[in-house]
Amino acid sequence: MRHPPLHLDQSRRTALALAASPALLLAACGGGPALPPSATFGPNPQLPAPRSTLLPTMRVAKAVGWPAGATPTPAPGFAVKAFATGLNHPRWLLTLPNGDVLVAESNGPKEKPRNLRAWVMDKVQQMAGAGPASPNRITLLRDADGDGAAEIRTPFMTGLFSPFGMTLVGDRLYVANTDSIVRVPYASGQTRIEAQPQKVADLPAFPIDHHWTKNLIANPDGTKLYATVGSNSNVGENGLDKEAERAAILEFNLDGSGRRVLATGLRNPNGMDWQPDSGQLWVAVNERDEIGNDLAPDYMTAVRDGGFYGWPFSYWGAHVDRRVRPQRPEMVARAIVPDYGLGAHTASLGLVFYRGGLFPDRYRGGAFVGQHGSWNRDPPVGYKVIFVPFTAGRPSGPPQDVLTGFRDEDGRARGRPVGVTVDRAGALLVADDVGNAVWRVTAAR
Repeated sequence: MRHPPLHLDQSRRTALALAASPALLLAACGGGPALPPSATFGPNPQLPAPRSTLLPTMRVAKAVGWPAGATPTPAPGFAVKAFATGLNHPRWLLTLPNGDVLVAESNGPKEKPRNLRAWVMDKVQQMAGAGPASPNRITLLRDADGDGAAEIRTPFMTGLFSPFGMTLVGDRLYVANTDSIVRVPYASGQTRIEAQPQKVADLPAFPIDHHWTKNLIANPDGTKLYATVGSNSNVGENGLDKEAERAAILEFNLDGSGRRVLATGLRNPNGMDWQPDSGQLWVAVNERDEIGNDLAPDYMTAVRDGGFYGWPFSYWGAHVDRRVRPQRPEMVARAIVPDYGLGAHTASLGLVFYRGGLFPDRYRGGAFVGQHGSWNRDPPVGYKVIFVPFTAGRPSGPPQDVLTGFRDEDGRARGRPVGVTVDRAGALLVADDVGNAVWRVTAAR
């Protein structure tokens, strides 16, 4: 293969090289030595020197789905069964007060790739299971007989636009589409929404919508909404003018007024929850790609009002990303060090703090995290659900595997965990967008 000239920027060189050889979409340039995955977890992850190569490290786990009767593997002390199967790209979950579970069946909007690199990444996503058109709906699941599996399934809301986050405030259900927050009236036990959604606020979207997932949460007293908005690029290569209100958490009043930016520099924030002991808002964040197997660690962190967490100018505090133009040393000086690393390239999306009574007391107040799995690392990491213990409102130990086995013996993806929530009985529910299932994790008997 003839290599592209070295004066081209990294993104352009990557796209040209991958397009020249489709086989490289499954296995591109080797990543060199990789640290043990555990080295990039915790409050003080190891941060090796950045590594730039002609091709990015790439190991795509081809999506194949689950064989009949197969399930993920629970850790000792846990058991798992299917709460629902045969879904269409389930991404996010919400447990309603009456025990019903809403699942957002969704995918990113289909756009014509803007350039060669976007075309390559679209092919990678298709191999990884993100290719189907978005169902654009929310489905209601109900376990009426209490056997741990939903026997009632009904389309709850349809005609949405790449929906993701959901939150219930009083008798109003709020949904984050990729381009807006909408709300509808809701009554307990309702199985279908007939009302026309009312737009509450616009969210940053097109003409570029690089990170399409927009999560949504309300504060505990039900007076504010918080929406996550991921960046429009890996490290600002589409122009920093395209990043307005991006890589951020936005705050709104319930009617959409009072719009402001709560925190910035969060490359792709997703899962949010309020830590029960401290009352602080925490968020899971996906960090940048293409600087090596072990950079930069994804993380979860308490969110400071007005805080800046580094993206795109730096990672993990003051570690400068030299690819960004222009450099902004004054912003690097402001960057907050995240609280807890979740492993480089694990794609940690789901986050929920445990408040239930089904698991042993040591799980109370700790965080369950859904790790969707890497593409920019060799060997791959993630593809599991982990638990991080907390004491007095702070992380207090190493991560513990809860649900594994999402990749088969050939490295293919049988499933990929995304959103996590706790049901009314205290079991953990996990959305699996490749396995098209929701898994229910309980304490083993």
